[in-house]
Amino acid sequence: MAKNSVAKNVVVIGTQWGDEGKGKIVDWLTDHAQGVVRFQGGHNAGHTLVVGQGDAQRVYKLNLVPSGIVRSGINCYIGNGVVLDAGHLLNEIAALEKDGLEVKSRLKVSSGCPLILSHHIALDTAREAKRAVKIGTTGKGIGPTYEDKVSRRALRVYDLFYPSRFAEKLREVMDYHNFVLTNYLGANAVDFNQQYDASMQHAVALKPMISDISADLYAANARGDNLLFEGAQGTLLDIDHGTYPYVTSSNCIAGQASAGTGVGANMLHYVLGITKAYTTRVGGGPFPSELDIDTAGAPGTQMSVKGQEIGTVTKRKRRCGWFDAAALRRSAMINGLTGLCITKLDVLDGIKELNICVGYELDGKKIDVLPIGADDVAGCKPIYETVAGWTENTFGVKTWDGLPKNAQHYLKRLEALCGVKVAIVSTGPERDETIVIEHPFA
Repeated sequence: MAKNSVAKNVVVIGTQWGDEGKGKIVDWLTDHAQGVVRFQGGHNAGHTLVVGQGDAQRVYKLNLVPSGIVRSGINCYIGNGVVLDAGHLLNEIAALEKDGLEVKSRLKVSSGCPLILSHHIALDTAREAKRAVKIGTTGKGIGPTYEDKVSRRALRVYDLFYPSRFAEKLREVMDYHNFVLTNYLGANAVDFNQQYDASMQHAVALKPMISDISADLYAANARGDNLLFEGAQGTLLDIDHGTYPYVTSSNCIAGQASAGTGVGANMLHYVLGITKAYTTRVGGGPFPSELDIDTAGAPGTQMSVKGQEIGTVTKRKRRCGWFDAAALRRSAMINGLTGLCITKLDVLDGIKELNICVGYELDGKKIDVLPIGADDVAGCKPIYETVAGWTENTFGVKTWDGLPKNAQHYLKRLEALCGVKVAIVSTGPERDETIVIEHPFA
């Protein structure tokens, strides 16, 4: 799509516990953007993209590189809010280039990204092993890196280019973390020389891509580029607003698109919330509308099997449940959603009756929005509204009128209950398996 004289920028946010199908939607929206931006999280995120058809079809699984990289001519940016495993990023770039994609000339990385180092990964895995109740960390070192950032001891990307200072700071922080690893967690210490040598190699490879992302995005916006800000994880995993402590270590909400890149909030024009037509969660933590996913023929089992609910990064089976409109209301408040994109509608085909969680009973009172705090969420008994399902196939349907009447009713009911208009419906993994009611870039 040609550039507008005045840019329009869209933020894509997961509204549930992640895995909502953001990658496909970001990929679809790149036809109308000149830049795609990551602004939080790290390589704990997993986005699956299906590109092309038939024998030419390719499936890409991305962790750090923005989804726009699979489309030619799209510039990609990794903002300061992302924690960076340099080795993983370089491996991901190499794999994409092996598939014939040009990456390095189109990817810019903030010099302010905190670096994930070997001691962070060691801490992450050792702590999770010690916990009686698992949080469900991916073991990628994300949390400990954000801890170091907040504690002002993190090494950031620009430190790589000052070897003496990097070595001094690395030794200091590694001594601190090795003490914790060996004395409190019963784990092995990590090796300074091995990490230092690897980091210096990474510095050489990364240097051509390092940039001032705030200035880059400001300039892109000024020249009329449409920018797409690509969220990772989901709102209910947000470190401040999620079901704490069963959350990730970053802010996963729309406001982080500003803080995590260095652009003004007035540059964020449309917030698109991505949600499945049902609900999933991977790892530990409360889940009010959760269903059994092991009984043959049960709705939860259909969601799990037909929806292929396996984590892109963790490879763990996702927990599945009915759509939770009360949780979505919380997400709508936090993000200031402009529109909703409902994904995986086809997974519900053939379920005779569909339940929608419209609120909860908590301590003898009825509430209509997800409470704050894991203990209260765990105490919520869901209140359901039942609507009729449909027997027709919705997979690949491309128009609103092509949907069964009961599917239309279901979507309109979700819209009414959540208080946010449905802008897009995704009926399959491919780009054209999409129903557009309101285009975010229009």
